[in-house]
Amino acid sequence: MTTVAYATTVVSQVVDELNWDSRIDAARIHVSNVGGVIRLTGKVHNFAEKNAAQEAAHRVRGVVDVANDIEVVPIGTRTDADIAHAVRHALEWDVYLPHEQIQSTVSDAWVTLDGTVPYYFQVEDAAGAIRRLAGVRGVTNKIRVDPDALVPVAVHEAIRTALQRQAGREAERIDVEVVGGELTLSGRVRSWAEKCAIVGAAGHVPGILAVNDRVRIDP
Repeated sequence: MTTVAYATTVVSQVVDELNWDSRIDAARIHVSNVGGVIRLTGKVHNFAEKNAAQEAAHRVRGVVDVANDIEVVPIGTRTDADIAHAVRHALEWDVYLPHEQIQSTVSDAWVTLDGTVPYYFQVEDAAGAIRRLAGVRGVTNKIRVDPDALVPVAVHEAIRTALQRQAGREAERIDVEVVGGELTLSGRVRSWAEKCAIVGAAGHVPGILAVNDRVRIDP
């Protein structure tokens, strides 16, 4: 198969995956291949759908990089104050988040999160709690892990053990580097789901301030 034919096939499969995902109105999204990068454009009504389209594209075998240029155009007249109240409620209702340690700012329907949390996974979970709120156009996540909350553990060994336990043989293909509490994961996995499992496992280890995800998908 030629390079052009392969690129066309991947685009077609991404379109099929978008149509398959019931969270997405695929008719509103255009898919193209730009130098090996899958580019998504178009307009959707909420930030959750934009993220769902990105996830769908990554699920397709052969897709490594995705440029998500979809524009969010919310329906209705939710004010920034309405969204700010919804953000606070979402944070308060999530039992895994120390909501009192997280601040939010809403400007033109764009939410910025700030504050400190004990674990890195809570940084990602806080943003995830906001992405599905109606009216939100985007999220900027400035939450940090509180260094004073870190538990002194053998971080490298703890991560390696967690990856072996949760990701099995895939963990053998992953390189782990920890410098000053900052974790870098690199290597190759066979699918987007395996990549998410590996990166997610690392976020639960005490002693991690940030995670640099350099894991590549190699079907």
